[in-house]
Amino acid sequence: MIPAFNEALCLPGLLGEVAQALPGVAVLVIDDGSSDETVHVARSHGATVISMPYNAGVGTAVQTGFQYAYRNGYEYLLRMDGDGQHPPSEAHHLLDVMREGTCDLVIGTRFGGEQTMISTRLRYLGVKFLALFLSVICRSKVTDPTSGFWLVNKRLLYVFSRAYPCDYPEPEALAFVRRLGYTFREVPVSFRPRVAGQSSIGRWDTFFHAFKVLLALVVDRLRPVDARLSADMVNFDDTH
Repeated sequence: MIPAFNEALCLPGLLGEVAQALPGVAVLVIDDGSSDETVHVARSHGATVISMPYNAGVGTAVQTGFQYAYRNGYEYLLRMDGDGQHPPSEAHHLLDVMREGTCDLVIGTRFGGEQTMISTRLRYLGVKFLALFLSVICRSKVTDPTSGFWLVNKRLLYVFSRAYPCDYPEPEALAFVRRLGYTFREVPVSFRPRVAGQSSIGRWDTFFHAFKVLLALVVDRLRPVDARLSADMVNFDDTH
């Protein structure tokens, strides 16, 4: 699954790499209200496309992909960003960990390997601060809380298809996963600069963004888990 907003310049190369590195794998592009040729490019490269009626945000776009994958019976969903920062050839690292059967979510982290790729020093500090806070509340080490390179199993697909954070999806989802008793692991992978375009988070927005995420995480800890979701989880375990 590739969420994409105005990524027509990045998608041709990325989808070509996906076909080479992951032959035979179904590819879903979630077009988040793009105004460029994202839809045409994705379809011309053989991807299934779901178009949002407007720019709904990455959280809503990603949950749409989770819903599609679960309803169509997929055992796993690999999520990567449409800007080309996640090399498809690195997916085997996530797959190897998932096949061990010890976790529900595998996250590709840009930290801990031979190469650490992050755009600016300010963003690096913001990510590390957020990682430290999440490590404490999750009681599990987190190094890259903003990574969008994920591999999700069917149990977690079931949960995410019903409830998924919309505002700051990656870090909030990690806290959410731990609260529900699911497990995640990180594995070092190589990242690279985006192929074209620019990030929606500017250089000086980094710490403001980190503060808002921190506040959202604190508020989330104060809210009880939806009882209906807990019932859904029991129902999943009983039927699978």
